[in-house]
Amino acid sequence: MIILGIDPGLAIVGYGVVEYIGNRYGVLDYGVIRTDSKTSFPERLKIIYDELSILIEKYNPDDFAIEELFFNKNVKTAIQVGQARGVEILSAINKGLEVYEYTPLQIKQAVAGYGRADKKQVQEMVKLLLNLKKIPKPDDAADALAVAICHSSCLNFKEDFKMK
Repeated sequence: MIILGIDPGLAIVGYGVVEYIGNRYGVLDYGVIRTDSKTSFPERLKIIYDELSILIEKYNPDDFAIEELFFNKNVKTAIQVGQARGVEILSAINKGLEVYEYTPLQIKQAVAGYGRADKKQVQEMVKLLLNLKKIPKPDDAADALAVAICHSSCLNFKEDFKMK
């Protein structure tokens, strides 16, 4: 099974493509999609959509997993990132993929075994679980890989996490 994990964003969208077969992981790709703040908002959304569409075509994932948003500060930023997240989901839906979403707590629990794990603990576990030599950089890519790992651990219950 190939899983595309997404850490949603506007300026930086993290992605991680993981192959999961028989409790073994293989990393196919990870990285980020960046958009420049000087670029118009609609154009930034188009860049994200186009780049994610290319990734989906290239890796043909079986499932698309994305982190739910959690904001408590800047409302304007939250709205823009929410709109970007919608575009990220649309790129998956338009390619015929089911979309699964996980809270930060669920992701930390699945990856580190503790829902209140800090970022460094989660990143270290991503490195260990995926048998990588170093922690993936930037952080957004590591977070996206964590989303993919979380989804793999929830495969027996994935209907519970399907976006409705």
